[in-house]
Amino acid sequence: MNNQRDFVTTLPLISISIPVLNEASNLYPLYARLSALAEHMSQKCTFEFVFSDNHSDDETWNILSNLAVKDPRVKAIRFSKNEGFQRSILMNYLHTRGDAVMQIDADLQDPPEMLKEFFDLWQQGFLVVYGIREKRQESLVLTAIRRVGYWFIDKISEHPIPRDVGDFRLIDRKVIEALATIRTHHPYLRGMIAELGFKQTGLKYGREARTAGESKFNLTRLIRLGLIAVFNHSVLPLRFASFLGGVILVVSFLGAIAYVIMRIYHPDWPRGFASMYIFILFGIGINAFLLGMIGEYLLRIYLILRNDPIAIIEKSLNFSGNKIKLQEKTQQMNIQGELL
Repeated sequence: MNNQRDFVTTLPLISISIPVLNEASNLYPLYARLSALAEHMSQKCTFEFVFSDNHSDDETWNILSNLAVKDPRVKAIRFSKNEGFQRSILMNYLHTRGDAVMQIDADLQDPPEMLKEFFDLWQQGFLVVYGIREKRQESLVLTAIRRVGYWFIDKISEHPIPRDVGDFRLIDRKVIEALATIRTHHPYLRGMIAELGFKQTGLKYGREARTAGESKFNLTRLIRLGLIAVFNHSVLPLRFASFLGGVILVVSFLGAIAYVIMRIYHPDWPRGFASMYIFILFGIGINAFLLGMIGEYLLRIYLILRNDPIAIIEKSLNFSGNKIKLQEKTQQMNIQGELL
């Protein structure tokens, strides 16, 4: 019996990280599948289910409270306000204890059962294992926008970012510790994890349609996330500003020379007030565009220096210690950033 207990205690702990926002209709089906998965893998690992509630206004928190009473593996934190999807994931990562953490959405579009394959690859030495969306149940227009966006972000990024990859992944504890040292106000976790450079691989799968609830990711939020990815992981916009400014200067210089030559050979050539005003307005527009682009980078520097917390925890479930201890990892991350 003692030998059996020693064997059980040496099993790795896998944290299932689940950000939620108004997902009351999906929680019980998700919990049932996670419990079945935990039972199926009981000889390989142990589990904890860590939820981050992004200040839901439905029955999400009440359901999590009921599950936490019945099952100590269920843990949850609730934010004082909606902090956004990416920050919710990052905060959740910082409150997991697992040797590896699997990120999954609550809508069951990504199959939890793929953890079995993720787990095997993790034990083979891959510190990041992600799902590659081979197909997905959504409109052709939105799918096309996603594909073009993934391609564009990958092309202009300073480091390769996997295409057709969301936040459905398994990452090692080393990756979590590395993420905790990065200071950013607008995290883009796909790019941050890719930038770290750990050994990684991907598995293709077909993403299912949402069966209950409503998607929180519309086209506007998709574009916003894409812009965050561009400004966080590429300096190409800044270089583009310098390049465009140089091109305009060259064109203006050549135009000035051409104008002088034309005036010499055609003294009666009309001055062209309309064209002059068009060029002035064009120059003002270009300057405003480039200043706005530079402002995006300056804004990110300002927000990092302001050092706001990732999120404020309003309530917690099944975490040992008080709420102050729950904030320690976030505070440590901010302190590490200041030291850097």
